[in-house]
Amino acid sequence: MKEKIQNSIDKINLISKKIGFDNSHKKTIINQIDTKDPDKKLLTLQSGDWSANEPWFIIDKNDKIHTMISIDTFLQIIQSLQKAQEENFNLKLEKTIWQNIPLDFNDVWTVAMTEIKKQIGNSKDKKTIGINTEKIVQDIKKKYPNLFLNLDMYLPPNLNGEMI
Repeated sequence: MKEKIQNSIDKINLISKKIGFDNSHKKTIINQIDTKDPDKKLLTLQSGDWSANEPWFIIDKNDKIHTMISIDTFLQIIQSLQKAQEENFNLKLEKTIWQNIPLDFNDVWTVAMTEIKKQIGNSKDKKTIGINTEKIVQDIKKKYPNLFLNLDMYLPPNLNGEMI
């Protein structure tokens, strides 16, 4: 049993290091023990203290490690993930626009954002997941060809009608 707990503590230390906690960060580690009542569990402090910083690490009877955080921390994590998703989407859209050689990037960006807002406007969650940036930019290119450089105009066709 002690070997299992030590193995779990080693895993917790490894995880802590990966998420940026150094060895000086005091970790609260709790053992979860079953009781005779199936609706109740006993939590015993393995190390750290009950008022320590989060996350708290909980080791269950199967040596599985769980974490416990406050709702405030959880909401901060969700907000960070949403912001990262938005930034990722914006970068993807920016890359797609540049790949299509815009004459004025800001004009294409504005039209693209208007189209995206139309698509997510009726959606309750207002998420950009599933929006195909390439399709949006191609649709804009068809609808507003004057916003993009047309290389075909500058390259002469060869005898077979193909580009050189």
